[in-house]
Amino acid sequence: MKRNRFDGTVSVVPSPSVEATRWLLGQAAEHEFVRGVVGWVDLGNPGAGQVLDEYQRHAKFRGVRWWFDGTLPQSLEEVARRGLTLDVASGFTGQIVDRFPDMRVVIDDVAAGQGSVPLEFAAHPNLYAKISGLITQAPTRWKVADFQPAVRATLAAFGVDRVMYGSDWPSYLPTGTWKEALAAFTQAIGAQTMETREHLLGATARRFYGLE
Repeated sequence: MKRNRFDGTVSVVPSPSVEATRWLLGQAAEHEFVRGVVGWVDLGNPGAGQVLDEYQRHAKFRGVRWWFDGTLPQSLEEVARRGLTLDVASGFTGQIVDRFPDMRVVIDDVAAGQGSVPLEFAAHPNLYAKISGLITQAPTRWKVADFQPAVRATLAAFGVDRVMYGSDWPSYLPTGTWKEALAAFTQAIGAQTMETREHLLGATARRFYGLE
């Protein structure tokens, strides 16, 4: 991160796991460069608020990641009420931003695992796109032409203020590297001004996750 001029990161839980979330929160407490944590709680459980109470005792807890199946879980209201962010790991539905217009929502793995982001919802000001996971399925074998059209369409629809980079590290180890993931992203966005790069590689995430 230092070699590539990054001074911090947000750790996002890779799977639906309370234990993994607790581990990430422990890492964040030990390491200053971990600026925030996005964890998982069973939003289908009416007792989800108790787990969120536990997480929010950690100053760096920022939001919840959820794998949608087409329905809105009953405790999603609790996430919105607490002012937490929502990372959509899969199954995005427009009902989320329609019902919770004040909750900041980001779709993960745009142009990769999620395919192209549903651009018809880009007009919702609380909806963001995270370009991540580009090399995860084919480290060292990816071609920028495979995801460049979706990346550029996302930028055009959302603008740099609502698009952010995600490394998806360390899911592609040991074959891929953090530097390779960054290279895939920078090649996909093409030539950009320094101001635009600052938004995509940090400023948007800082605002979204409330790190400023």
